[in-house]
Amino acid sequence: MKKSLVALAALALVGAASAQSSVTLFGVVDATVAFGNGSVSNKTQLTNSGYNSSRLGFRGTEDLGGGLNASFWLEAGVNNDNGSGANTSTNNQATGATGGGGLTFNRRSTVSLGGAFGEARLGRDYTPHFWNQTVFDPFGTNGVGTTQTLNSGLGGATAVRASNSIGYFLPKMGGIYGQAQLYMGENNKNGAATEKDGGGASMRVGYAAGPINAAFAYAETKFAAGNIKSTNIGASYDLGVAKLSGLYTQDKNSSVTSPDGKGYLLGVNAPMGAGEIRAAYSTYTTEFVTDSKSKKLALGYVHNLSKRTALYTTVARVSNSGGAAQALNGAVTGVNNNSTGVDLGVKHSF
Repeated sequence: MKKSLVALAALALVGAASAQSSVTLFGVVDATVAFGNGSVSNKTQLTNSGYNSSRLGFRGTEDLGGGLNASFWLEAGVNNDNGSGANTSTNNQATGATGGGGLTFNRRSTVSLGGAFGEARLGRDYTPHFWNQTVFDPFGTNGVGTTQTLNSGLGGATAVRASNSIGYFLPKMGGIYGQAQLYMGENNKNGAATEKDGGGASMRVGYAAGPINAAFAYAETKFAAGNIKSTNIGASYDLGVAKLSGLYTQDKNSSVTSPDGKGYLLGVNAPMGAGEIRAAYSTYTTEFVTDSKSKKLALGYVHNLSKRTALYTTVARVSNSGGAAQALNGAVTGVNNNSTGVDLGVKHSF
């Protein structure tokens, strides 16, 4: 009898604990047949992440009471075309690149504390200035249609994510949202030119209500070759029949021997039955002795077979001038020549 009571008590405790916390396994498997054409060489490959980034993740939340919660998020990029994991950077510098074999939680690895004050988040995460690039890009910065403002951008190792970061997110305040982040290269303080390499700060503030979403972001990352200041502003307006979006971005380099850059994007997402049409025009100019410019036009269609599974296709063409030689889907093109890329794929999320 006593043993039964003890067992029942233990089960009750387990039930209470599980009511206060949860852990979720999630992921995306996205396979892409990608074709690239250039003036020097062409390429055909089975790759991944043409629509959504392939990933495997674990996330969990615990209710601490009093309006507080603790959470973790571990998310690994997956190259499902060959079974390998994705690369990461341990220090936001070229010297810290690692991975490419087994899984690395390169996409996100954070622990958070949240409440009425907002959220404090520590670990590897997206940089605030990247969010505008992906949110206002009709292609979500995935696949051959990815905005040229990111593909040609000069943001370096922290253009998308930063390791060793300390971040803060504003609490919900009507339509206002915001984020601030500090990240460290974690170098020894020895007075060398590389002492602050890979360290920096980024912030983003925006407003979203009804059909309108607009945000401004700014970042400065310190690199041995010169500090880079990145500024961008983006906006979208949902008309119902279509969502229009735009983005302007600028990169400033503190080194007089390194280039600056700027670019913009105009895009549209239009629902069509069980699918969606996506289109964008983006351009980026690298400013130095002469201005080199890449302009991309991309058009795609996504057909949703269910809430989790979709078929998609995208075709894009980039034209180069002023010495630029951007190419698509692994092809190689000559200076001032064009390149064409095509994605055909299937995505399943779980």
